[in-house]
Amino acid sequence: MAQTRDTAPLRTYSYLGPRGTFTEAALAQVPEAVGQSWRSVNNVGEALGDVIAGRSDGAVIAIENSIEGGVSVAQDALATMPGLRIVGEYLVSVNFVLVARRGTRLEDVKVVNAHPVAYAQCHQWMDATLPDHGHIPATSNVAAASALFETELADAAIAPPGIVDSYDVDVLAEAIGDNPNAVTRFLHVSRTTRIPEPTGADKTSLVAELPVDRAGALLELLQQFSTRGVNMSLIESRPIGDELGRYRFIIDADGHISDERVADALLGVRRFSPGVMFLGSYPRADKSPIVFDEKYSDDVFADARDWLRGLLAGESDVSSAQPSRAG
Repeated sequence: MAQTRDTAPLRTYSYLGPRGTFTEAALAQVPEAVGQSWRSVNNVGEALGDVIAGRSDGAVIAIENSIEGGVSVAQDALATMPGLRIVGEYLVSVNFVLVARRGTRLEDVKVVNAHPVAYAQCHQWMDATLPDHGHIPATSNVAAASALFETELADAAIAPPGIVDSYDVDVLAEAIGDNPNAVTRFLHVSRTTRIPEPTGADKTSLVAELPVDRAGALLELLQQFSTRGVNMSLIESRPIGDELGRYRFIIDADGHISDERVADALLGVRRFSPGVMFLGSYPRADKSPIVFDEKYSDDVFADARDWLRGLLAGESDVSSAQPSRAG
C-alpha cells in the first residue's frame, strides 16, 4: 500500500459486508480501526483467513445474539483456526425493516430474501403478517436487499434500517424484529499475542475438549471454574466432528487471565483437558465490573502459595494463628 515519508501505512480490518451491515457498525466502534482501511468479505471464514494470512490486521465477527444464542460458524472457526486472539468485544442493537423494489406492496410479497439469523429473529412477525411466504437465505443482511436488484426470485428482503441510505427501496414495514431489545455481540480478532491490560471488567474466552466421553466428565470441567469462584457467562457445546459423542466447549469466563482465580482455573482446565485453546482476555463491552467472593481474591491465592512455600522450606506452620483474610 502506498505511503508518504511522513505517514504510516493504513491498517486493514476485515468485516462481513457489504457496507451497511451490523458488522460494519461494530467495526466502527473499534478505536484503532477508525480512519483505517476496511475490507468487506463474504463470510466469517474469509474474515479470519485474512487475519491469519496477513491480509488484514484484524477482523470483526458476530459471535453471539441475545435471541438466537451463539453463532456456530464463528465459534467453529475460532476453535479450528489457530493463531488468533480476541482483543475486544462490542455490542450492536439489532432491528430490521422489510424492504422491496419500488412499487411493491406488502400484499404482493410471496418470497423474502434474508440472512438466516435475521430471518429467525423476525419469524413471528413474518408468520403473522405473511403466513404463506417463502424464504431465500442470503449471506448478509445487506446482501439480502442487494439481491432484489440482481434477480426477481424474491419480492422483498429483511434488512437493517440504514439500508435506505444505500439502496433505492421502499420500506414496507419497520421494526419487524420479534424482540426490540435484541443485541448482537461482536469480537475484534487479531494475530497479536499481547494481552490487553486488566480493567476489572474483563472476560476470558477459551475452547476446551472433553478428554473422554464418560459420566461426570463435563462436571469435572465445570468444577475447574466453580471451585475457584469464577463465573462462566457462556458455555456452548460444538461437535468436534471426528466421531459421534465428541464435543468441544466454547467458554466465556468472568475475569482476566492475570487474575489469580482465573489463572488457576485455566491451569486446572489445562490439566484436565490437553485440548484447550486460550482465545484471549479482553475488556467487556458493557464495562460491568466483575463481582466475586473475596475468598477468591488475589491476596488469598498469594497467601496460600506462601504457606506452601514455607512448609517446603521447613518453616513451622503458623497459619492457624493468623487471622484469615478469606472470611
